[in-house]
Amino acid sequence: MIVLGVDVGGTFTDLILADLERQRLTTHKTPSTPRNPAIAVVRGLEAICEKAEVEITQIDGLFHGTTVGTNAMLEHDGAVTGLVTNEGFRDVLHIGRHQRPQHYSIMQDLPWQNRPLIRRRHRHAVAGRIDAQGAELTPLDEEAVREVARTLSAQGVEAVLVGFLFSYVNPAHERRAAEIVSEEMPEAFVTTSSEVAPQFREFERFTTAAMSAFIGPKVRRYISELQTGLHDRGLRGELHVMTSSGGVATPEMIARKPASTLLSGLVAGVRGGAAVGRHAGADRLITLDIGGTSADIGIVVDGRLTEADARSASIAGFPVMLPMIDIHTIGAGGGSIAYLDHGGAFRVGPESAGADPGPAAYGKGGDRPTVTDANLVLGRLAPQDFLGGDMQLDLEAAQRVIGTLAARLGRTPEETAEGALTVLNANMANAIRSRTVQKGIDPRDFTLSGFGGAGPLHAAEVAGMLGVRRVLIPPHPGITSAMGLLTADLEYHALRTAFAVKGSVDHARLTALFEDMDAELCAIFDRDGVAPEKRRMLREGELRYVGQGYELKVDFPDGALDATALEAVWQEFHDKHRAEYGHAFAAAPIEIVTVKVRGLGEVDKLGTPPEVGEGGTVAPVGQGRCMFRVNDRLSSFETPYYDRAALPAGRAIDGPAILLQADSTTVVPPDWRFEVDRFGNVIMSRDEK
Repeated sequence: MIVLGVDVGGTFTDLILADLERQRLTTHKTPSTPRNPAIAVVRGLEAICEKAEVEITQIDGLFHGTTVGTNAMLEHDGAVTGLVTNEGFRDVLHIGRHQRPQHYSIMQDLPWQNRPLIRRRHRHAVAGRIDAQGAELTPLDEEAVREVARTLSAQGVEAVLVGFLFSYVNPAHERRAAEIVSEEMPEAFVTTSSEVAPQFREFERFTTAAMSAFIGPKVRRYISELQTGLHDRGLRGELHVMTSSGGVATPEMIARKPASTLLSGLVAGVRGGAAVGRHAGADRLITLDIGGTSADIGIVVDGRLTEADARSASIAGFPVMLPMIDIHTIGAGGGSIAYLDHGGAFRVGPESAGADPGPAAYGKGGDRPTVTDANLVLGRLAPQDFLGGDMQLDLEAAQRVIGTLAARLGRTPEETAEGALTVLNANMANAIRSRTVQKGIDPRDFTLSGFGGAGPLHAAEVAGMLGVRRVLIPPHPGITSAMGLLTADLEYHALRTAFAVKGSVDHARLTALFEDMDAELCAIFDRDGVAPEKRRMLREGELRYVGQGYELKVDFPDGALDATALEAVWQEFHDKHRAEYGHAFAAAPIEIVTVKVRGLGEVDKLGTPPEVGEGGTVAPVGQGRCMFRVNDRLSSFETPYYDRAALPAGRAIDGPAILLQADSTTVVPPDWRFEVDRFGNVIMSRDEK
């Protein structure tokens, strides 16, 4: 069984080819092609197969993480989208809620008003109404729907959302309206709110579905072009795409629900970090994935990826009602540009030099100082050994752009370069605090795992700012996101709005809801060819105290539900509430709002990595002068360079040190030590101060 993981980043496209039977891994990085990411994927496929001496036809499965949908949202570059909704509710997407996202700001940036996904001229209302119990109050005006579809077609609309009130209870009107729109607009992407997010809260439901329509044509087109390109090169294995919930799905499912890919390219890194941490014995992990343009932060608690809750799940400022891993992204990466703002403050990012022209050190014409240039000036990158020697860095160009900024600051180039890294590291440390300290989590109880092309360069210094004393660098840090793709199962979700209060729960109805969702997911797995013995159904529910505005997720037991089975559910909710808010109300009534089933379909994936031998000598392959700040003084150190692949397991070595490998460079500062564990992970540690 040979599988390929492909992760498309802003600067590089990372690939990892795994022969699961022989436990043989081959990695490769190729420059991304932002205008058409499929080009880099196909180029990388051909290159890694040649490198591994494998025919493309031998690949049994390709697992892919994409940022096409994410970028379309962040850049507001989606399809011209239309809306068909109930009379009187044309402006739900504009009004939002009577909540101020920024309580004390008089100039708030409300994306759904300032840069709407669906402009008002493309929002149309028709007669037809379903009530909260699912009964029809007013028949759907089918002729009006047909006329609206013709109007939208004449307006050049490429995608249409059909969103009606209470469709999460009874989707009949939405489905019929979607059929009519599809008849009139056969080339358009048509979706419904009940298909994307069948939950109450019409603003969030409509907005989530609007995102799916907004990015739908672009995602569907990209997946189609990618499949064609792969097929033309001889690939016969199945393509699977990572979803925001941490699983993978088939292209057919992605075409139906493109919004499920909104975090596709980011989640794979957290999955890869969690897998590495599991083998290294670290089940409480902060993952720090630093690429060329951004840093993605995830939290793993007791081996489980932390999921975003309904209060904080968003993309580009728009609320999202879909299962999503909790990932915090900031504009901090190897390509982040250092500059003085209009007020004279020294800043780094979020603007990035990207892949083209990239940092000045890349020699492609970049003329602005970046983090990569700063690392090179400080001696933390080996110019002749970047990407395993496949790419040489231009030290003179890096010194020139850093020197220009230094002259404006009145500092030396080395002080300026070190200042850029300090600002960047502080930004990342503050972002981690927002996901840990501000949520009542002590980061000092965690291991920080640094990966991505730039993660190992910064991980130790970021950990030092947080008081974290243990850092884990995976065997292939620059390819960890691609590796994470090969650790995922097929994953689909079904949900129903329940609205049942403790003491008056209809147990038979609740059991029937779960059984109905089980059957729905089994039908999908049947279509995907997943054998029954390779399926798992995990039950969940979202609960709240009666009167609260938001819910907490709680596990539900399998089988028929009765009062005894639900007692454990009520208790778990109290415990979750106490952990989240610091208190619980034992006598307060609890309401089940939504019930869900997460279906997992097992696929062949990476297992336990091969072990590293303990014998052999530890000898540097070179040395250079590197700059580090120690005791508040920037000093130069003669620093040994080590070939990471040649390091044996179990040998502790004091820093400073630079570890070289093809996909990344690891920096061990002077007050840290490192050793390689039996699975090839680099473990950095330092004494308490």
